[in-house]
Amino acid sequence: MPRLPLEGIRVVDLTVVWAGPYACFLLAHLGAEVIRVESTQFAQPLTRGPIPRPPKAVVQRGQPPWLWGMPNRDPGQRPWNRSPMFNSHASNKLSMTVDIRTPKGKEVLARLVRISDVVIENNVTETMEKLGITYEWLRSIKPDIIFVRMPALGNTGKYANYRLLGSMNEGVAGHNTLRGYPDMDPTAVTPVYAADAAAGAGAAFAVLAALHYRRRTGKGQLVELAQIENFLPYLGQALLDYTMNGRVQRTIGNRHPWAIQGVYRCRGEDRWCAITIYTDDQFRRFCEVAGHPEWATDPRFADAISRYKHHDELDKVIESWTSLHTPYEVFHLLQRAGVPAGPVMDQRDAYNDPHLQARGFFQKAYQEDCGEHLYPGAPFTMSATPPTIRRGPVRLGEDNEYVYKTLLKFTDEEYQQLMAEGHIGMDYAPTAVVAA
Repeated sequence: MPRLPLEGIRVVDLTVVWAGPYACFLLAHLGAEVIRVESTQFAQPLTRGPIPRPPKAVVQRGQPPWLWGMPNRDPGQRPWNRSPMFNSHASNKLSMTVDIRTPKGKEVLARLVRISDVVIENNVTETMEKLGITYEWLRSIKPDIIFVRMPALGNTGKYANYRLLGSMNEGVAGHNTLRGYPDMDPTAVTPVYAADAAAGAGAAFAVLAALHYRRRTGKGQLVELAQIENFLPYLGQALLDYTMNGRVQRTIGNRHPWAIQGVYRCRGEDRWCAITIYTDDQFRRFCEVAGHPEWATDPRFADAISRYKHHDELDKVIESWTSLHTPYEVFHLLQRAGVPAGPVMDQRDAYNDPHLQARGFFQKAYQEDCGEHLYPGAPFTMSATPPTIRRGPVRLGEDNEYVYKTLLKFTDEEYQQLMAEGHIGMDYAPTAVVAA
């Protein structure tokens, strides 16, 4: 096996929920030794599940599935190791437990920082400050440490200590005002978490840049990624339209600002296909595929302006054809003709998609508390150092012995003492609650 790009780099992972863990997921797939620092005394909010020990009835109800979709809808003996949201980004990582709220726990963390390259966290600003885990403290332990902070709104400014989660990030960034349909207000918009995924990718890139800087200069640095600021460029068209033209964009559903675009009903139960038609030539080819070349000469649809003016009528015409075919039939017929189209896939479609199967995107991984399942792999491939799932989703405290005894050189007696004090374990304490 070739050496992965980040082999030899150690990352101390203090992240929660999604954005930070996804950044560490990317770093781990690049070969970094990512060590999650967790606690048996409290559960990180919405990370290994909403609560440490959910009732079986709640899990069997399975809503929302990204939180409660545990194998066989069963919490099992250790529900925290079976959370679908956590496990989706937990491969290739390690986990050790220590209560960093205590002086002894903070000393353990200091020993780990001393032999590490990167510390990454995405808590609200004051959380780290209350714990005394600041850049100055880390630098006093390891002068060339790279400290990546990923608060929602940044570590300075009026809103530095405001707490946001996924849906709030989308709202503050303005994404929720651009989604939905013209007859809907933001209260009807379903939750998405694009800002979290974007922040994870952005932070992973920032780590690579900081490592490159350290390699050239020998110096570490503090990296700050405000999740909202990271996401705003993804909405650049709407922002620039306002600054250049004074227009505030509103929701347009699945439509496009100037092309013909929509999601159209297909044959089957709740089956759909997305289609975009930009040019006269694409519309002509669509009409030929649909077996209705006369649509191209209909005065309502004869040119781009007329088509857009009669978008509602054209949608009905398009759907009169798509409803006769499956989404994949529409997809292949139109793509062969050079018309952009794609099936609206659910999870089952994605796992069974022949293209994703051929590329090996989903990879089998085993975890003792979950068994073997298919998991999403890295979002990129590399010809010389291909990233793969080398290890299944990490269990709470799974690597305590390795971290404490091999890396930190704790004696057996010290290890047993820390275990007796509740720092070390693979189970949440009976009194453990979700941290505020």
